[in-house]
Amino acid sequence: MSTPKRYTITTALPYTNGPIHIGHLAGVYVPADIYARYLRLTGNDVVLIGGSDEHGVPITIKAKNEGVTPQDIVDKYHAIIKKSFEDFGISFDNYSRTSAPIHHKTASEFFKTLNEKGEFIEETTEQLFDAEANQFLADRFVTGTCPKCGNEEAYGDQCEKCGTSLNATDLINPKSTLTGNTPTLKETKHWFLPLNKHEDFLKEWILEGHKKDWKPNVYGQVKSWIDDGLRPRAVTRDLDWGIPVPAEGGEGKVLYVWFDAPIGYISSTIEWAEREGKDWKPYWKDEDTKLIHFIGKDNIVFHCIIFPSMLKAEGSYILPENVPANEFLNLEGNKLSTSKNWAVWLPEYLEEFPDQQDVLRYVLTANAPETKDNDFTWKDFQARNNNELVAIFGNFINRVVVLTNKYYNGVVPEPNEFNDVDLETLAAVKAYPNVIASSIERYRFREAGQELMNLARLGNKYLADAEPWKVIKEDEARTKTIMYVALQIASALATLSEPFLPFTSAKLKGILNVTSNAVEMSWNDITEKEVLLPAGHQIGKAELLFSKIEDKTIQEQLDKLEASKKANEAANKAVEPQKDTITFEDFTKLDIRVGTILEAEKMPKTKKLLVLKVDTGIDTRTIVSGIAESFTPEEVVGKKVTVLVNLAPRKLRGVESQGMILMTETPEGKLVFVNPDDQEVSNGLQIS
Repeated sequence: MSTPKRYTITTALPYTNGPIHIGHLAGVYVPADIYARYLRLTGNDVVLIGGSDEHGVPITIKAKNEGVTPQDIVDKYHAIIKKSFEDFGISFDNYSRTSAPIHHKTASEFFKTLNEKGEFIEETTEQLFDAEANQFLADRFVTGTCPKCGNEEAYGDQCEKCGTSLNATDLINPKSTLTGNTPTLKETKHWFLPLNKHEDFLKEWILEGHKKDWKPNVYGQVKSWIDDGLRPRAVTRDLDWGIPVPAEGGEGKVLYVWFDAPIGYISSTIEWAEREGKDWKPYWKDEDTKLIHFIGKDNIVFHCIIFPSMLKAEGSYILPENVPANEFLNLEGNKLSTSKNWAVWLPEYLEEFPDQQDVLRYVLTANAPETKDNDFTWKDFQARNNNELVAIFGNFINRVVVLTNKYYNGVVPEPNEFNDVDLETLAAVKAYPNVIASSIERYRFREAGQELMNLARLGNKYLADAEPWKVIKEDEARTKTIMYVALQIASALATLSEPFLPFTSAKLKGILNVTSNAVEMSWNDITEKEVLLPAGHQIGKAELLFSKIEDKTIQEQLDKLEASKKANEAANKAVEPQKDTITFEDFTKLDIRVGTILEAEKMPKTKKLLVLKVDTGIDTRTIVSGIAESFTPEEVVGKKVTVLVNLAPRKLRGVESQGMILMTETPEGKLVFVNPDDQEVSNGLQIS
C-alpha cells in the first residue's frame, strides 16, 4: 500500500424512521465494510464511522402518524438499526446518532464558526405556510409537481423520480401533507450557504482534479450541477425538531438536516476518539489522511458539492478523496419502497436466515449496483448460495478438511517434490491478494468478490485434477504433496475472504486452527510468506461453511412479497365512480331473484368459465359464469346466489347462458358472491 496509511471512512447516515433493508446494504454498508476490513488487513490505520440521522421531516411525519414524539421514533429505530448492523457484521468503529449531545455541540460550533466568518447570507424570504396547521412547510411537509420532470409526487426537498434537489417553493401546484390545503407564502428569515461563492473552487477540485478517479455516475451528476450554476442554499428551517440555530434571531428555527447530518461524521469520530483515548483531529484535519464517503446516488450532491463547500468554508478540514456512490438496487423487478413494504428488511432476514449473514453479503456484492441500477431476486439468491458458496467454496474446504483428517488425523503433511502444476498453483495463490486488492482499491467490489471465488475454483480444480483419493492407493508421497498444496489454498481463503465473508472467515480460521498469533496471517503474508500452513500443524474437524437453501424457503419469501403486493393494490385501489344516473323505471325493469346452484362443471378448454345449473324458483336454467379461477365446481354447488334472471340470453363457447350471477371483489381482489343475508329465503324471491 502506498501512503497515506490513515483512512477515515464514512457511511451515509440512515434515517431513523424505519429499519435497514437490502437497498441500504448493497448501496452503502456492505461495500464500505469490505473496504474497511481490507484496509485493516493490509496494516492501515482505519476508522469506519456511522450513525443514525435523527432529524429531518420524515421523522416528524412518522411521529405525527403514530401519535408519539420524534424522540420516541428515533430511540426505537436507532436501537433496531444499530443492532442489525452489529448482527450483520458491519464493523463500525463507532456508530453514533445525531440526537447525541456531542453532535448537537459539534454541529452548533460548526455553524457558529461559519457564521462568525461571514460565510452565510441572512435573508428574509417567502416560504410556503399552512395556515390551518400554523406551520411553515419544509421538505416532506409539501408535495407537488417537479418543475424539471413533471412528476406530480415530488417532495419539497427532492424529486425522487429524476433526483433533482428542490426547494419547496420550486414545486408546481404545492399541497400541504399535513392538511391537504394549498399553502400560502409567508415571510421568514433564514441563513443560506452561498454555493455560488464556491463554484470556482469546486470546478478546480472536482472537474479538473477528480475527472479520472471518481466514478462516472458521480462525476457526471456533479458536473451537471455545477454546469447549471449553483445558488445559495438554506441551512436553517422553521421546525421544532432538530438542533436549535445558535444565533440571534434563530428562535423557533433549527439547522436544516442536510447541514446537520454530515457533521455527524465528525461528531461520531470525536465520540470514538474520546472513548478510545485518541486524538480525533488527524482523522479529519491531517492532509495525509484519506477521507472516503460511501453513499447512495441520491446523496451525491450533498457529499460532493454541499459538504465540501462547508468544509472549505470552515477552513481546517480535509476534503474527500473519493465518493464511490452506488446506484439503486431493485427487488424482483420493482423499485424498493419502504412505504409499500416492498423490501427485504435486515431484521427479518437475520431472524429468518440465522447464521447466514455472509450469504446475503455475498449476493449483494455479486449483484451490487455499482454502475447502474441492479435487481435482487430470491431465485438468484438461492442460485448463488447453492451453486457458488456451497458447491464451490464450501465444497473445496470440506473436501480438504475431511481428507486431511482421514489420511493424516488432521495434521498438515510434509510435502515431497512439487511438480509443475503444484508450483503454478502455489504461485497463483500468492498472486491473488494483489489481484483482489487492485479491484477493492478501485471500488470494484463485484469484481473483487468474484476473484475470491476464482481462488476457490482454483482449489476445486486442483483437487479434481490431482485426485488424491485415487493417488493415495498407489503413491502416498504424492498424496502428501497434493494435500499440502490444497491446505495452502484453504489457508489463503481463510484470510482473503474476511472482508467479504467475515463470519465464514472466522469459522474457517477456527477449522484450520489458525487463530493464534503464531499462525494467523495478514493480507500481505499470503504473498510474502513461503509457507502459509506449516507441515505438522494440527487442524480441526470438518464443519459445513454453507448450507443448501431449499425451494420451499425461497417460495416463502416470494409469497411474503406477493402478499405485500396485493395489500398495496388493495390499499391503492380506487373506488369506481358512480355510473350514469338511471330512472326508477329503469331499475324496475331488473328482475333479481334468489337462487341455488344445483350443478357445476368446468367448461372444456377454458380457464375462467363454469357452467352452472341454477334453481331460480321459477325454473332451472343454465348460467355460464367466469368464476372458475376463484372457485372449483365442488365449492359452489348448494350455494345461495343472487341472479339477474331477465338478462337477454347469450351464447358463450356454444352454451347459452340464461342469466347472470351477481359477484363483487373484496379490497384484496378476492371474488365473492353477492349473497342474500338470510340463507333461509326461498328460491325465486325477488330482491327489490
